[in-house]
Parts: sequence; structure tokens; C-alpha cells
Amino acid sequence: MKTKKLILSGFFIACGIVLPMVFHMFSMGGPMFLPMHIPVLIAGYFLGPIYGAGVGIITPVLSGLLTGMPPLVPVMPIMAFELCGYGLVSGLVFSKTNKVYLSLIVAMIVGRLFAVAGAYVVALTLAPKINPIMYVVGGLTTAIPGMLIQLIFIPILIKILMNNKEISKAIV
Repeated sequence: MKTKKLILSGFFIACGIVLPMVFHMFSMGGPMFLPMHIPVLIAGYFLGPIYGAGVGIITPVLSGLLTGMPPLVPVMPIMAFELCGYGLVSGLVFSKTNKVYLSLIVAMIVGRLFAVAGAYVVALTLAPKINPIMYVVGGLTTAIPGMLIQLIFIPILIKILMNNKEISKAIV
């Protein structure tokens, strides 16, 4: 089971690196559409909170190192906190309730709180001019289209993947 989860973690990390590249190729802004968030949230559903959190931390770090997106300072560490929260909470709430929308909404809220914590750590260590609250509030207004995309498409994707016998057999 661990091997399967590690392989799927690698798959979700790869999706989290490639999907933003595709969005940037078509000049569709990552901060607006949040393409890196989608594979991390889905990883939480299928892999659980621990692996979901791991995917959330590793994805922005690898993407930042390999592609320069997100920028290593100050955005990448803040995103690592935020996406860790997404993967952790989507996996945790879904494993306890089996409710897709509830776990998605809670993960989106708690993930933003993780982003505030990350911005605070970055402000203390790497970029003292960052105001954690203003950083996250500013990001929220830009990210509304991406949040709507997540609320519409992630539940649909989860349902499709879980109802497909071949895919659900491979994942579970």
C-alpha cells in the first residue's frame, strides 16, 4: 500500500508542476486560476492527510526549483504552507465524513490560514516587508476565479474518479 501511495504522490506532484506550466503557456495566470492547488486537493482525497500534506509541501518546492514558478522568495514557502494545509485537511475531513464539498470548503479555508502562518514565518525570516494578512487578503481577491473552478470541478473529478472501477481499484 505504501508503494502505491508513493507512486500516486509522485503522479500528483508531477500534475502540480505540469498543470501550472500549461496555464502559463496560454497566458492564464496561476495566481488567478490556482492550477497547482487542484492536484494537491485531489491527492488529499485519495491518499489521505499525511500523503496529501506531503504532496502539498513538495509540489511548490519542486516547481519553484524546476520552473521558477512560484518564485522561491517569498511565494514558494508561503505556498508550501498553504498547499500542505489543503492536502492535509482535504484528506482528514474526507476520511472522517466522506463528504466531498464539506472537505473541499474546509480545506480551502484552513489552507488560507496555513498561508497566513507561512507568510508570517516568511516575514520573520526571509522577507520582513511582507504583511501576512495583506498578502493573503490580496491573494484571495485575485484567486476568486480559481476558487470557483475548484468548487465546481474538483467534486466532479472526485466523483468521476471514484465511480470508475479501474481507477478506483488502482487508487484504493
